[in-house]
Amino acid sequence: MRALVYLLTFAAVIGLGFWAYKENYATQQALKDVSRLNSEIADLREALSIQRAEWAYLNRPDRLRELSTINFDRLRLLPMEPEQFGLASEVAYPAPVVSLPDVNAPVDISGEQEQNP
Repeated sequence: MRALVYLLTFAAVIGLGFWAYKENYATQQALKDVSRLNSEIADLREALSIQRAEWAYLNRPDRLRELSTINFDRLRLLPMEPEQFGLASEVAYPAPVVSLPDVNAPVDISGEQEQNP
């Protein structure tokens, strides 16, 4: 009986050791994946900041004004003037909904209305 208990204890220790070994390698792999993803995120943030800086550089008002002057014959762009803007009172808003129709007949799940006797 004592030998069986020793054998089961030994098997449990071996099984737990194998489980710990496996979990250790899984944890190390997960840490490597997280590190790789953090590095990728940092690279993408750097690329995004470069693109934002380039966008700001290309959209400078003086540069756009110069481009519109150079390409006036093709684009026919004119400078914006205050008379081109409308007033808020000129905006057509949709009419407000006065009331919703009453629901008198129950509706079946299939979408057919039941007839009241």
